[in-house]
Amino acid sequence: MTPSATRTTTRPAPRPEAGTGAGPAARPPAPGAFTRALRRNLTAHGFLIGAVLCFSFFSWYPMVREFLLAFQKTEDGRTTWAGWSNLATVFNDPAIWQAWRNTLLFTLLALLLGFVVPFLVAIVINEFRHGRGYLRLLVYLPVMLPPVASVLLFKYLYDPGHGLFNEVLRLLHLPEQQWLQDPDLSLLSVVVASTWMNMGGAVLIYLAALQGIPGELYEAAELDGAGLFRKIWHVTVPQTRLVLLLMLLLQIIATMQVFLEPFLLTGGAGPEGSTLTVVHLIYQYAFNFNDYGAAAALGLVLLVLLAGFSAAYARFSRADDA
Repeated sequence: MTPSATRTTTRPAPRPEAGTGAGPAARPPAPGAFTRALRRNLTAHGFLIGAVLCFSFFSWYPMVREFLLAFQKTEDGRTTWAGWSNLATVFNDPAIWQAWRNTLLFTLLALLLGFVVPFLVAIVINEFRHGRGYLRLLVYLPVMLPPVASVLLFKYLYDPGHGLFNEVLRLLHLPEQQWLQDPDLSLLSVVVASTWMNMGGAVLIYLAALQGIPGELYEAAELDGAGLFRKIWHVTVPQTRLVLLLMLLLQIIATMQVFLEPFLLTGGAGPEGSTLTVVHLIYQYAFNFNDYGAAAALGLVLLVLLAGFSAAYARFSRADDA
């Protein structure tokens, strides 16, 4: 017998095929694991479904209902299809153009004050090394006050007889003003009150964005000889561009829906209709004239306009990300 015949050939054991369930990688599930996973997923989906139902009932349903009301008319308890007649009623109303003019002017003034001033205040607070927390609390304090209380406070300050603003003018030997009774000053007075009431949240957001800017950028700008305004324009603004755009959009949406401040300060329309806004005109259609179709139609127009601003912001955001 040759030596080669006496050799034994040792072959490796065959590996288990994938999916056969053999081997240590395919352990059977522990008893009750599937039940626990199912219970955990059902709990999570239960909370999610509850949130979606609440959001649908309080947000989506009113929007769908408003869309339907804009093309319906209710008379003697009967609802009929009105087509475009509600929109025609709205656009044929002479007050609509004054309301849009006041709303756009209010938005412009609110952007000049309520958008620029909080950003400058945040820059000033960010320069402080001590007492920054106290200053944040001081700036945010008006937001924590009830809005009605804040508006009534300003109504007292604007009082033509013993208001604080006219008292200051008397001390300076300047002519007193009819802040809420003068058609030329009433809208500006409402803007000042609204800015003071709502600027605290914007200041904190801007301050958080400013604290995220690397200090090396300011040091490099100082080495290049940049002054304060050049550092703000070439370092601060570009580094907070996305936050500024978002706050600009939120500011436009909020100011174009202003209602509480002119309603409490000037009774809504104000002297000679100087503070009549679109939302207050919607209120008049619904609760003064009982024309819910016209109110819904005007609300739909405002919704489409604000949706256009949101779409423009989304487009600019995608362009910046690209």
